[in-house]
Amino acid sequence: MSEALNNQVLVLNRLWQAVNICSVERAMALLYTDHAQVVDESEGVFNTFSFQEWCDLSTTEPHEDMIHSISLRIRIPRVIVLLFFDRLPRKEVKFTRNNLFERDHNTCQYCGNKFERSDLNIDHVVPRQRGGKTTWTNVVCSCVPCNHRKGSRTPEEAGMRLLREPRKPKWRPFVEIKFGRQAHRSWRHFIDLAYWNVELGHD
Repeated sequence: MSEALNNQVLVLNRLWQAVNICSVERAMALLYTDHAQVVDESEGVFNTFSFQEWCDLSTTEPHEDMIHSISLRIRIPRVIVLLFFDRLPRKEVKFTRNNLFERDHNTCQYCGNKFERSDLNIDHVVPRQRGGKTTWTNVVCSCVPCNHRKGSRTPEEAGMRLLREPRKPKWRPFVEIKFGRQAHRSWRHFIDLAYWNVELGHD
């Protein structure tokens, strides 16, 4: 039973937005104290269950994923929704190469053509040799030909124009979750695993 209690449960806020993961043990505590309810899908319909309702369902509809104690047999919840929490964690987008490509949509910010990420460079608008910083507001994606053409000059000096002014992306709407093999198929409705890492926008 102790191993099952360490399984992962997806946590939704009151607006049904994914905000975290927790252990089964923590989820059970939230359910028992009426701070959360179980979210369960049946034939494409999502229903919520209080702790007692979930216990009753576990008795009438046994499941392969059960935890047992001396007096209780209950299905392992895979998704819970918090009843009193509707905020989203405010965490800044990490300043990484991949997130920069996401911001610029894999598009050279000089010629406007879209490329595979392996064919893109990161260009300092104000060159580093001229004191330019490696920050969101001074780096853009550029293709190899445009990068060579610009060289160690500013866009104005090279006779080139940026598609848009580089900006720091907005706050990320979700927490960053590191998924292991325990990510459950029932989570897919609430999160897109390939897209989860970050959602970027413009200020």
